[in-house]
Amino acid sequence: MTVSERILPLDVSVSFEFFPPKTEKMQEQLWESVTRLAPLKPGFVSVTYGAGGSTRERTHETVLRLKRESGLAPAAHLTCVAASKAEVDEVARLYWQEGIRHIVALRGDSPDGGTYAPHPDGYAYAVDLVHGLKKIGDFEISVAAYPETHPEALSPEADLDNLKRKIDAGATRAITQYFFEPATYLRFLERVRRAGITVPIVPGILPVTNFAQVVKFSKACGAGVPGWMADLFQGLDDDPDTRRLVAATTTSELCRALAHEGVGHFHFYTLNRADLVFAICHILGVRPKESCL
Repeated sequence: MTVSERILPLDVSVSFEFFPPKTEKMQEQLWESVTRLAPLKPGFVSVTYGAGGSTRERTHETVLRLKRESGLAPAAHLTCVAASKAEVDEVARLYWQEGIRHIVALRGDSPDGGTYAPHPDGYAYAVDLVHGLKKIGDFEISVAAYPETHPEALSPEADLDNLKRKIDAGATRAITQYFFEPATYLRFLERVRRAGITVPIVPGILPVTNFAQVVKFSKACGAGVPGWMADLFQGLDDDPDTRRLVAATTTSELCRALAHEGVGHFHFYTLNRADLVFAICHILGVRPKESCL
């Protein structure tokens, strides 16, 4: 790759994930982030549930406000936990009536962090949720994919088979768990295509500023943290400015490497913080267009 190829803007698109705010201050931070990122014209923006559906109402409110006020295309997360089929279906119908046509369908995690157990009257797993959503409306449905295998899967093969069943049920896209090395995604994509899965497999990208927190979270979700990252962030615990510079550099290099392998869309886990994601998008060539707000 020439120097100019490494520097020139890329022809890629992006989407962003937000989480619903718990406090008035967090509400302000969320909408500051939305305002900052909206001019980049993301393909969509998704809004998460908390564990066990603990932020369900705030998720609904945030999705509907995004739809009504931002000019962006929101995708609402729905999970199977702590809700009956009737309750989930009611939410899905509300979204359909409000013009929300994109759902991120997930199994979800137990609210107490323990072993997942399906609701006795609910959708057991994401594949069942996808089936149920398709009966309500012709939603665009995104599902989760795990390049390093879901930590509760019996095997990588079983995990891949589960992904295929979700696609066969009607999902139109998979968004991956975050990862930190291009080869992790590319090996997974090769396996996915060999399995006959042809839908877009969108890489989920997490810019890292709090390295210790990411290490802790990655142990729970099965994502590998390479040793070179520990070396890069060593000694920066009390230096947030340098941490952000390191995060921007490493994340943009990851995305550019994937783009040169043909990846055309990236889904950023923003953590409701816009500046770092905005800088990475600028490096990739995703620049502000006319304001959406």
